[in-house]
Amino acid sequence: MYNAHLHRLINAAVQKNKLDIAGTDNAFYVRLLTSADTIYELYSELYSKHPAGESMFEALIDGLIKTHLERSPQLKQKDEEKAALGDWFLSNDITGMSLYVDRFCGTLKNLGNKLGHFDKLGVNFLHLLPIFESPEGESDGGYAVSDFRKVDKRFGTTKDLQGLQQKMMDNGMYLMLDIVLNHTSHRHQWAEKAKQGDAKYQDYFYMYDADSPIPAAFEQHMPEIFPESSPGNFTFVPELDKWVMNVFHSYQWDLNYTNPAVLVEMVGNVLYYANLGVDIIRIDAPAFMWKQIGTSCQNLPQTHSLLRLIKQCVTVATPGMAVLGEAIVGPREIMKYFGTGLFTAKECDFAYNATQMALQWDMLATGNTRVMLAAQHELSKKPLGASWITYTRCHDDIGLAYDNDMIEAGGYDPYHHRKYLWEYYSGKFPGSPSTGALFSINPKTGDARISGSLASLCGLEKAINDKDKTATDTAIDKILLMQAHSFFLGGVPMLFYGDELGYTNDYSYLTDPGKSYDNRWMHRPVIDWKKNKKADKPGTPEQRIFSGTQKLTGIRRKLPVVADYKNLTWLTPYNTHVAGYLRKLNGQQLFCVFNFSAGEAFLTWYAFREHSNDLEKLYDHWTVQEFTVGNNEEYLVIKPYGFHLLEVV
Repeated sequence: MYNAHLHRLINAAVQKNKLDIAGTDNAFYVRLLTSADTIYELYSELYSKHPAGESMFEALIDGLIKTHLERSPQLKQKDEEKAALGDWFLSNDITGMSLYVDRFCGTLKNLGNKLGHFDKLGVNFLHLLPIFESPEGESDGGYAVSDFRKVDKRFGTTKDLQGLQQKMMDNGMYLMLDIVLNHTSHRHQWAEKAKQGDAKYQDYFYMYDADSPIPAAFEQHMPEIFPESSPGNFTFVPELDKWVMNVFHSYQWDLNYTNPAVLVEMVGNVLYYANLGVDIIRIDAPAFMWKQIGTSCQNLPQTHSLLRLIKQCVTVATPGMAVLGEAIVGPREIMKYFGTGLFTAKECDFAYNATQMALQWDMLATGNTRVMLAAQHELSKKPLGASWITYTRCHDDIGLAYDNDMIEAGGYDPYHHRKYLWEYYSGKFPGSPSTGALFSINPKTGDARISGSLASLCGLEKAINDKDKTATDTAIDKILLMQAHSFFLGGVPMLFYGDELGYTNDYSYLTDPGKSYDNRWMHRPVIDWKKNKKADKPGTPEQRIFSGTQKLTGIRRKLPVVADYKNLTWLTPYNTHVAGYLRKLNGQQLFCVFNFSAGEAFLTWYAFREHSNDLEKLYDHWTVQEFTVGNNEEYLVIKPYGFHLLEVV
C-alpha cells in the first residue's frame, strides 16, 4: 500500500544526500524503494509509540544512504557478482575455519602471511573471532566490546584488517566477523557516560534505581547463563546507586533495544563492518536482544522483528553481505531465526546447526543414531534459501539442548542420558577415552555443558599419553568420522583452528587470572607452528588428520550435489549404529553412511535400493573404490568408526 508520508521522507533523504537516482545510485534507490515499506512496518512494530520514533527512523534511512555512498566500487562490484550467482552462500565451494587471531598467529598482519595454510587445507572462508577493542581481563574472549570500530591493538589496526581483507578477496576467500548486538563492555563510552550520570546513555541500558522492584521482577523468569562465575542477571553499580542488567558477565551490560537510538547506533556498526568487506556478519547471542518482564527474555517475537529489520537494512545498503544469527537454542526455536510466514528465509541467512553438532557427540558416545534421527523432523524444516553452519567443535562449549522427547524417542531417560554424556566426555565414566571437562554447572537445575577439543574428546590426548597406538588409530578415525558427517550434511562446514592438526586440550589457561575461571580456554589452543610442520611428516597424527581433513574438503568441492538446496533425505535406519543420508541434485546422487560404533556395522543393500531400484555400482570417494550393489539380503560392511561417500555411477 502506498504510504505518502514514507515516500516524502525517503525523497527528502535522497535529496539531502544528493543521490544520483537515475545514474550511479539507481540500483540502490530501487532497493530502497522496494524495501522501504517493509523496513517502516518492522520499525513501527517496535517504535511507533516512542517519542523519538520518527526522528530515529529518519536517522536510520540516512544511515543506509551514507553506507551506500561510502561503499567502495570494488565492494559494489562484488555485490553484483554475488547477486548474479543467486544465493552464493549455498554453494559446495565454501569451507570455513574459525580462529582466534592472537592464538593462531599473533596479529592480522601475520594472518595475511598464513593464507597458504588455508589454501593447502582447502579452506576459503575465515571467521575471525572478536578482534575489536575489549578490556584485558574482562573481555570474555573479545565478546565484551569497548569500541565497535577500533581493532584491538593486540591484533593490529583497522588498516591491517583492511589489508587482510584485500589479500583474502584477491585469493577468492570470504571473511566473517562477529558483532555483539546484545551487550557492550562496561568500559564502552556509552557505559562510561552512563556511569557519569548522563541520562541519555543510561537509557542505552537496562538501568534501575537501587530500590526499584523491576530487577527482581525480571529475575523471576530469567535463567542464569553463567551460574558459577556470574550468578543472576543484574549487577549493582555503586557509583550510580543503580542496578544494570548483565545476562552474561557482570562486565557486559545489556543494550536496551526498546530505545530506537540503540537500534540506529548498532545498525550503523553492522553496516560499518559491511563496508570493511565482511562477507558474512555473525550476530552474537541474538536470542537475548529483547527483554520483557514475565518472560525468559529469550527468543521473543520482538527479537525476530529486530533481526528482520537488520536484514532488510543490510539487503538495501550492502546486499553482498549475508547474516548469521548465532542462536544456540533448541531445534524448534532455531527454525524461527530463518524467518517465518512472509519472512521465511528473510531473517538470518545462516544459523548454527548446534543441535546436529551435539547429536553427533551423542552418537559417538552411545554408538546409536536413534536420538539424532528423532530430531530430524524438526531440523529438516529449514527453508530453501537459508543454510546452516555445520561443525563438530567451535570456541564454545557443547550444550545438550535438544528436546527431551527426542531422547525419549531414542529409548532413554533424558536426565540419565545427559548425565551419561557429561560423565563420558569428562572422562568420569569407566572406560571413557575422553578428557573433557564440565562447564557452567548449575547446581539449581543440574544442567552442565562440555568443554574440550575435538581431539581430546575423541580420545587422542589419552591415547598419546598412554602411548597406545591402537587407541591413537581409533581416535583419529573418530575425528575424521565426525568431520565427514558434518561436511556433507548441507550447509557451510566450519572447522575450528587446531582441529585440522589434532590439537589436544591446552591447559595453560589455568595460569592466566583472566582465563582460569573459564575452562572453555582448554579448547582454544595457542598454535605452535613448529608442531604444525609435523603435518608434512608421514604417519604422525598431525599428518594423518590434516591429510584426511584436506581430502574431505577436496571431495566436497568437486561434488555439486552437496550444495544446500534442501536436497537431503535420511536413510531408513536398518542398522541403528549407522547414520546415513542421500544427497540428490540435477541427476547426481551421493549416499553418505557413517558407522558410529566400535564394531563393524552391516548395512543391507536395500537401504540403498529403496531409493533407486536400478542401482548397480557405487563409487566411494573416500576409499577410492567401487562397490557392486548386492542383493537385499547382502550387506555393505563398514569398519568401526568408518564411513563411505558413495556416488551412484
